[in-house]
Amino acid sequence: MDIALARQLASFVGALLILIAYADHQLRWMDARSAGYNILNAIGFIILGYIAFHPFQIGFVALEVAWTVISVYALLRPRPE
Repeated sequence: MDIALARQLASFVGALLILIAYADHQLRWMDARSAGYNILNAIGFIILGYIAFHPFQIGFVALEVAWTVISVYALLRPRPE
């Protein structure tokens, strides 16, 4: 498989994961505080963040890093009982 095609497919999968989480949240099928929502966001943004580094695009990298950190924090933060 051509590397350019592989990168396009990977970026599509990353975007699709984020859009699935977003749509599920907007349709109230998934709570934004749920593990599933944050896992979908984190994986999607890790994929897109990696793609953003090659070639380096500062705006895209900043967005991906911030969104990934927020998603991982939301996933790992202590939950009130």
